[in-house]
Amino acid sequence: MKVIQIDEHIVADPEICHGKPTFKGTRIMVGDIVELIAAGEKVEDILKEYPGLNRGMIKSALRYAARLIGGERYVTFRISA
Repeated sequence: MKVIQIDEHIVADPEICHGKPTFKGTRIMVGDIVELIAAGEKVEDILKEYPGLNRGMIKSALRYAARLIGGERYVTFRISA
């Protein structure tokens, strides 16, 4: 299996973190960083906690999350009696 390049900062490698998107060259999962931001963590604090990241990487994570959400579709099921 090959590495999927999602953008300049994000990859999905089946050999790292079970193929979940991570920041290139790290084992830091994109979802973890998005969750921290959603929980109200300041970007400055995240950068201190994860010195391997930079602001561009965090912006990439948010763009990636926005693309995923933008692609969601909701289906209405009708049950006939």
